[in-house]
Amino acid sequence: MSERYQEYPEYKASNVEWSDYIPKNWLEIPLKLLVSTRKGVAFKSDDFCETGCKVVKASDIKNLTIENSIVYLPEAFKNLYPKAVLNAGNIILSTVGSAAHVKNSAVGQLGRVPEKLSGSLLNQNTVVFESNKEKISENYLFILLQMSAYRDHLDLHAHGTANQASLNISEMLSFYCVLPPFEEQQKIASFLDYETAKINTLIAKQEKLIALLKEKRQAVISHAVTRGLNPNTPMKDSGVEWLGEVPEHWLLGKLKNVLKIKNGKDYKHVEVEYGGYPVYGSGGVFKRSSSYLYDGVSVLFGRKGTIDKPLVVNGKFWTVDTMFYSEVFENADANFIFYQATLFPFDLLSTNTALPSMTQEDLLQLGFVIPPIQEQKSIVDDILKKGSKFSSLIDKCEKQIKLMKERKIALISAAVTGKIDVRDYEVINNG
Repeated sequence: MSERYQEYPEYKASNVEWSDYIPKNWLEIPLKLLVSTRKGVAFKSDDFCETGCKVVKASDIKNLTIENSIVYLPEAFKNLYPKAVLNAGNIILSTVGSAAHVKNSAVGQLGRVPEKLSGSLLNQNTVVFESNKEKISENYLFILLQMSAYRDHLDLHAHGTANQASLNISEMLSFYCVLPPFEEQQKIASFLDYETAKINTLIAKQEKLIALLKEKRQAVISHAVTRGLNPNTPMKDSGVEWLGEVPEHWLLGKLKNVLKIKNGKDYKHVEVEYGGYPVYGSGGVFKRSSSYLYDGVSVLFGRKGTIDKPLVVNGKFWTVDTMFYSEVFENADANFIFYQATLFPFDLLSTNTALPSMTQEDLLQLGFVIPPIQEQKSIVDDILKKGSKFSSLIDKCEKQIKLMKERKIALISAAVTGKIDVRDYEVINNG
């Protein structure tokens, strides 16, 4: 850590496996002696309604926050399930989710109940950790559960299938903590609140910049695929709301005039662990197969689930049964189709069901403008050239965010393991 932070004057050897030494006056204690727990309830799907008491689900817990619930139960359920009622400040962890090794894994996600969700009900696959207030403050407990050693503990004990993992409460509580005196906990919590807030502000600024860069990149794409590259070209009304005016010499048609849609298939019978061909879902490649459905350049569309993220691929591949793939006609460039497809009003195509879905017929009937094939290629080249500049800037922002998040994790770890002494730390107010 930086030289601005001092070490403790005296340390002792530690028996916990993730720390060699700790401050002399700190204790080693299992988490189960510091907290009590209560589990969320497996409510029946028939119980949910459109208004009433909000319900917090495991999927609502993300990035140390809890998203506003859009699911409700009757208010009377608060009396029926008093242990599921949440209070502002409650600490919640998810116990089931995607596998621990998967990026943005849902298992073990941590969050605190905001004031707006106080009085809501907690759904299944979640657990509330409540601190023993005589031994550990709630603020310090929340910080302790963020430390990398505890996250590693959860990863180690998560079990299940390749794509889904789960934790039981005893595994979550078997972690051995190192614990400072109560007043010291409050000092550390205040220090970390202040320092991590500064880091979070910098992260938020970078995230805002990324969003702005993505908007500008999409604006470049939108202009190129609807206006072309020559600003002096005469224009005409396309008759399509999301396209507006287009160059006069471009053909007006529908998506069916530039490609043929094919259905993906279930991949289970051709799945292989290594080698083979890529299997595409809405998020990209996620499995491998011993066979392929198509060989060539193709634009993929989500049929069910995520329907608003088209992909362009090339080579031999398989697509899952919730995806469409396409055979592109000679009058069109696949990348040009892909870029114009980013303008499609997918929300208007989605069927009115719990899981968004889209039909071939609706997709193929979408309005589409068709420039001469050579002009399509020139537009694609221009988008790629300009887009690379935006991508480079976005990459730099994402690297900065990664470094700042690593810095925050390191700072938390150093403070809660006693590697730095913040007992005399004072907040510097710059006005």
